[in-house]
Amino acid sequence: MRSLYVSAAICPLLFAAPALCAPSETVDKPINTARAATGDSAAAAATTAAAPASREEVFSTGVAKGRDRLDSATSTSALREKEIEALGARSLGDLLRNLPGIRTESSTGDGSSAYTIRGLPLASGGSKYMQLQEDGLPVLEFGDFFNGAVDIYIRADLNLAAVESIRGGSSSTFASNSPAGVINLISKTGDVAGGALQVTTGLDYDTQRVDFEYGAPINDSWRFHVGGFYRQGEGPRDVGFTAFKGGQLKANLTKQFANGYVRLSGKYLDDRSPHYLPGPVRITGTNEDPKYGSFPGYDVRRDSMLSGNLPNLVVLDANNTPVEIPVSQGMNALVKSIGLESQFEVQGWTITQRGRYAEIEGGTLRNLVANIYAGGALPASLGGGTGTFTYATGPRAGQVITNLAGINGNGLVVATSLNRIESRSLDNAINDLRATRAFPVGKAELTVTGGIYKSLQDYTSDWLYSNHLQDVADDGMSSLINFTNAAGVPQSQDGYLGYNRSGSTAFFRRSYDVRYNITAPYGSLNYRLGKVAVGGSLRYDSGRVRGKLYGADLGGGRIGIRPVDFNGNGVISVAESKTAFTPYDSPAPVDYNYNYISYSVGVNYRVAEPFAVFARYSRGARAGADKLLFSNKVSTTDGSLLNKGDGYDVVKQFEGGFKYRAAGITVNVTGFHADTEDTNVQAGAITTDRTYKAYGVEAEGGYRHGPFSIRAGVTYTHAELVNDKLNAAVAGKVPRRQPDFIFQVTPQFELEKVTVGANVIGTTNSWVQDNNLMKMPGYTLVSAFAQYRPTERVQLMLHVDNLFDKTAFIEITTPSVPANGIGLGRAINGRTISMSARLDF
Repeated sequence: MRSLYVSAAICPLLFAAPALCAPSETVDKPINTARAATGDSAAAAATTAAAPASREEVFSTGVAKGRDRLDSATSTSALREKEIEALGARSLGDLLRNLPGIRTESSTGDGSSAYTIRGLPLASGGSKYMQLQEDGLPVLEFGDFFNGAVDIYIRADLNLAAVESIRGGSSSTFASNSPAGVINLISKTGDVAGGALQVTTGLDYDTQRVDFEYGAPINDSWRFHVGGFYRQGEGPRDVGFTAFKGGQLKANLTKQFANGYVRLSGKYLDDRSPHYLPGPVRITGTNEDPKYGSFPGYDVRRDSMLSGNLPNLVVLDANNTPVEIPVSQGMNALVKSIGLESQFEVQGWTITQRGRYAEIEGGTLRNLVANIYAGGALPASLGGGTGTFTYATGPRAGQVITNLAGINGNGLVVATSLNRIESRSLDNAINDLRATRAFPVGKAELTVTGGIYKSLQDYTSDWLYSNHLQDVADDGMSSLINFTNAAGVPQSQDGYLGYNRSGSTAFFRRSYDVRYNITAPYGSLNYRLGKVAVGGSLRYDSGRVRGKLYGADLGGGRIGIRPVDFNGNGVISVAESKTAFTPYDSPAPVDYNYNYISYSVGVNYRVAEPFAVFARYSRGARAGADKLLFSNKVSTTDGSLLNKGDGYDVVKQFEGGFKYRAAGITVNVTGFHADTEDTNVQAGAITTDRTYKAYGVEAEGGYRHGPFSIRAGVTYTHAELVNDKLNAAVAGKVPRRQPDFIFQVTPQFELEKVTVGANVIGTTNSWVQDNNLMKMPGYTLVSAFAQYRPTERVQLMLHVDNLFDKTAFIEITTPSVPANGIGLGRAINGRTISMSARLDF
């Protein structure tokens, strides 16, 4: 049996410290969990919506003090170890979409999924307003670095005891840059002896994976836990190479004292996965009734513009030196971190310290589709389809394409860009120190917390782009195409039209070398009398941003194009004359500060043992990171912000609801209203400067009767673009890809030896773009799982994702029905089946 010790005085209820309370330990209040007997995680004693009961549901993330959820004025959800195991999610994004209220677009591989909540604006990758944490500290200080999204650098495996989430404004005082909420991945700590070994293989797709974990007490005061995984394979889409490869190792060691504990933890992650970007989609019909589908020779569920026939990315590296980078590099992460956590009771005060230092590097190599053409209607820059086209790569290299209009049965030629966003350093050092004490005030209790949060975050990144022609083919067979004009002059080299983003420009050739220094003092008060708890918290975030930017699009006469003889033949080809480089002799400075205040006030009333109501108002913000730097909000002369307040966006939220829990059933309902600012910057300019409003209702619940249980959640959101300073035409429109409803349902039937169940997720339809001309259809996807336990410690598991092999789109970038029927979009992966064997010991 594994146990978790939760102090009654770690943090004050409702509103508090920015380093969210991960499960914490003291010697005074053990909460036991029966891992082997019940499947509950070691992270909490709480029964969840999947297994509701009448006992307490202790929740530790996003509240100042781990306590019963019915005593907390927050909207919270959790997935415990047993639910995580049954879901068998292929990626972290797939797992997190099972948390009610959280909207996840998770079809990009193992990272760069897009996350949002309550109608707040969606990032192109990562999370703008919601923070992903690991054991109570953020993985990255900013969740939406360009092609460096936070979920690239975190993995879910058998080390995971639970996932807890808080949604709503209260999170604005718990962590920096998280006004919408926080998701916390909580690790096991080895409080009882036990472990597992699990082997997984794909039955209809190429994947092999081994997971393990083991933890145990060493003696009465020491214990440890260690675990990790290794995997490799082509993955769920046909790309023609090993796209997934790598693994993770995590460990922690805990020393228990009479009045507290100290824990040392470490993590090593070296892993890569593909980045699936939008590809060709057939769009016909009308804007009022569009029809979506696949082209011949390209299945939107199984194919990708990634291919084993693509060459290495040939480009100048960050040092302006010719280099070749394998396409298989994909989204790669190398993380080495060490953490130290402690908590002690000292003269009535609970002193909690959490710190972590991480060396992080990696990035994304992807194949970006810029334009899709009918082969017989190429633009004038490609000879209007005249001239000679030959295969540059693949088994048909050198072969002349005699019928461009009918190539591969679909007649499509794509202008694509192999590119690498290289994050040379995302290193960070993060620390949270706080002190908490509860004071008796007559029959009431006043809990006081004060502390300080400190974060140092590096961002050293380089943008490396190329551009070329490519055909559209299935089974990972897509290849590059060479073009020779009618005069017989080759316009490409090995399929490359240029060693830059496009044409003869040096646009998108950039380098960032920036440091973020964030200091955030905070404090909170909570007054509790009988069934009523009233409290408030205040947080002051101060950011200091320093560094340099390099790029040809900074202005000031910078030049970023020069010829480079990549093939070493002594002749500069047309393509080689279009080589982008980084002009390091003329940097632009970054030298600005920002600060903002966050606060939250709320009340919770425990009406009766099974029933509570709450209300809360909050104001928080998120600071802009790299996407702000090349914009006209930062001066290229002295690096300052041109206007006060340009460095962050404010979110204001009001929420209220009720929670009910009785034997066998739980129901939690929250109504919300949010007003949001959003500044989005792309391509060196502000693309949106907007305000949004959204209101709606989140509901989740669970029911258990005998061997049957069901967990479900649904969120209704009405969101509106109130104002856009740059595009008045979108005022009053619904934000792109925002459905009215998102939902998830997981019914399960469990006997002694067999468990069977399904996971159903879905959305209603949504507008493909902010102009609200064409809608993207909603979807309902069913995944199924079955577990068989032939003996006490052995379990066989079958997981079928997208059981009925539905076509479900999560992104359409084409704003209206195109006249030629050729569009661009991204669909969820088709059906995949995996089998696992697990041994517990």
